[in-house]
Amino acid sequence: MSVARLADIAEQAGVSEATVSRVLNGKAGVSPKTRQAVLAALDILGYERPARLRRRSAGLIGLITPELNNPIFPAFTQVIEQVLTRYGYTPVLCTQTPGGSTEDELVELLVERGVTGIVFISGLHADLTADTERYARLAGRGVPYVLINGYNAKIAAPFVSPDDRAAARMAVQHLAELGHRRIGMTVGPNRFVPVQRKVEGFVEAMRTLLDLPPDEAEKLVQHSLFSVEGGQAAAGPLLDRGCTGFVCGSDLMAFGVIRAVRQRGLRVPEDVSVVGFDDSPLIAFADPPLTTVRQPVEAMGAAAVDALLEELRGNPAQRTEFVFQPELVARGSTAAAPAS
Repeated sequence: MSVARLADIAEQAGVSEATVSRVLNGKAGVSPKTRQAVLAALDILGYERPARLRRRSAGLIGLITPELNNPIFPAFTQVIEQVLTRYGYTPVLCTQTPGGSTEDELVELLVERGVTGIVFISGLHADLTADTERYARLAGRGVPYVLINGYNAKIAAPFVSPDDRAAARMAVQHLAELGHRRIGMTVGPNRFVPVQRKVEGFVEAMRTLLDLPPDEAEKLVQHSLFSVEGGQAAAGPLLDRGCTGFVCGSDLMAFGVIRAVRQRGLRVPEDVSVVGFDDSPLIAFADPPLTTVRQPVEAMGAAAVDALLEELRGNPAQRTEFVFQPELVARGSTAAAPAS
């Protein structure tokens, strides 16, 4: 390796050339963190790792995710893959798309490939109408797994979730503090656990913060598809009812609400304020930058991998739900309620 290349790698990694040389030659005396920084610099600069530094995989881990159109799923995928790679495992990504392979088919494919475990993100476990026996059968085949987003008491496995009720409450509280009194909610289909929890949080927040009876608050909830088009369709009836604030089940739905608002000649946030949910990396660059409730993706992804690795080490993680606190991020899509 030339001196110039050593210098480039050292600069990228923020270490000395001597340290880079020690890492590349497999010498002792380098901390794991520094070694990781040098390997990352190699990868970023497009250099091939020397053969001695190529990691032998500890095993394959399946990662089953919904379609990648919603940026929150690539965000989860990236975090989980990074953590798995750090522990020496090779992630195998399987994406469900409408009309493509089903979750059961993907599981079968992964088991045939000899995966040592599976991470499910927003899968059938979150759908209360789905048969949970498929997960019992998977456990019976000796494949450990962990489930993200959508707790189901019938499934004996570790779950990782954001606090969906708290997320809805944060959004309502933010809008109420800005003076909004007529607040509507657009969410996905009611058969999903996270949706039911968000609705519960919304109804309770409307009762405690705005003194609105639960039956009245429930009339301000519109169920639709988890998409831009779904948010747009759900916004119409709520705008007809005079809503000036919107709590949305996802950032994509929030974009649909903003589109519906603009089609009526109204402005965001001057006339209508909109709060999303998820906050994947590009959301801050929307027009206007979207106020949203952030899922703690890094902490959730790391916890899911940790629980799975405990299973693989023969120390079964608790068959329970690990709940992570979301965070409201205020940006340009919310403002004081318009004067009535």
